[in-house]
Amino acid sequence: MPELPEVETVKRGLAPAMEGIVIEKADVNRPDLRWPFPDRMAERLSGQRVDRLRRRSKYILADLSSGETLLVHLGMSGRMTVSGDPLGQFVHDHPAAQKHDHVVFHMANGARVTFNDPRRFGAMDLLPTATAENHKLLAVLGPEPLGNDFHDQHLIDAFANKNSPVKSALLDQGIVAGLGNIYVCEALFRAGISPRRKAGQIAAKRVASLVPIIRQVLSDAIDAGGSSLKDFRQADGELGYFQHSFDVYGREGEHCRTEGCDSEIARITQSGRSSFFCPQCQR
Repeated sequence: MPELPEVETVKRGLAPAMEGIVIEKADVNRPDLRWPFPDRMAERLSGQRVDRLRRRSKYILADLSSGETLLVHLGMSGRMTVSGDPLGQFVHDHPAAQKHDHVVFHMANGARVTFNDPRRFGAMDLLPTATAENHKLLAVLGPEPLGNDFHDQHLIDAFANKNSPVKSALLDQGIVAGLGNIYVCEALFRAGISPRRKAGQIAAKRVASLVPIIRQVLSDAIDAGGSSLKDFRQADGELGYFQHSFDVYGREGEHCRTEGCDSEIARITQSGRSSFFCPQCQR
């Protein structure tokens, strides 16, 4: 599932084709994805200007001139790709319609934005912009890891007396929004903290050190266009490249890249997910 860097990459790729532009027409080609689409979705989108694109956790939010906000989740295999942008940022002509093109936005500037999702785990909803943060999917989220509300004391307080492993704590979207399995594994490696460690037993100084490390891992991944492991593509259809920089994720049995370390990357299962780490470098 796309994590924060992938969603941020898509949002940035969509902005030149959508932000400030009217949706001349929206084609909605099925009644639902993960859940039913809102009533009259095509009608409510058509003719509206996209005033602003933003991201909250793993959701893309498009604030519309109608006073509604389109919420988009890419799910497991969803892609939003742009074709035919007259400003020249996207060189691809409009492709022929594909089987899993579920929602298509025809923009007034000639661009076409297509939401394609073979597995249909993605989602869209329309909600009032003024109260968007109160939506059931957004209200439970913790601070953005790249925002000012994610700081040393927040993480220290969130970890205090917490008996769950630090890996699980960092995946808790109520503690910090948008982190997923890949980037938690990478951040814990850079911090030298084992994913097995109980969050509440880590010294406050080490907990605080995670904040800049998490920020840097996410920034590095965004700069690389995210990670393409299976389905993820950027808005122009290109792959992300951060997977070539993984220190631990997916590298079970390979040598640790830390100079002087002779250990191999290990994998364990935690809460049904694989955790990758170096047993020697991470304590």
